[in-house]
Amino acid sequence: MHNGKLKIEHLYDCYHRDVYHFALYYTNSKQEAEDITQETFFKAMKQLDNLQDKDKVKTWILSIARNTAVDIHRRQKIKRLLTEKLSRQPVVKEVPKPLDIVEQHEQWQIVQQALTTLKPHDRTIIICRMLKDYTIQETAAILGISEVKVRVDFHRAMARLRKKVGRDE
Repeated sequence: MHNGKLKIEHLYDCYHRDVYHFALYYTNSKQEAEDITQETFFKAMKQLDNLQDKDKVKTWILSIARNTAVDIHRRQKIKRLLTEKLSRQPVVKEVPKPLDIVEQHEQWQIVQQALTTLKPHDRTIIICRMLKDYTIQETAAILGISEVKVRVDFHRAMARLRKKVGRDE
């Protein structure tokens, strides 16, 4: 068991940033990203013995993160909707920054908001390919789909995202 514990600590050291950033892009919430990261490594620790291919640790752990993100985000979204209905308090904005930073921040917020309205599969594929720069092979392994499907689904997901953002670039 001690050896397994060292392994999970090593996995955490190597991949916690990847998992956290994936979760942060997925949810646009630091709290949810922290919850997802914590739960991902808890699940990974329990499933460590089931890991067949030691060379695919990164995609294995990110596929756990993806499934965890879908579950937790769904639960948080329901809680948030209920909370918003019960208390109609405005969201506190950040302290104003120089104009160019504010504009860049606002554009990112628009994209992030649109991203969170996409279906989980579309959101995951865009995060993997665009925001995290994972290869088509890594993305296919994380999602458990073929590389051809990654290419097709990525283009469709990007088209849906552009439509939501109101840009056809």
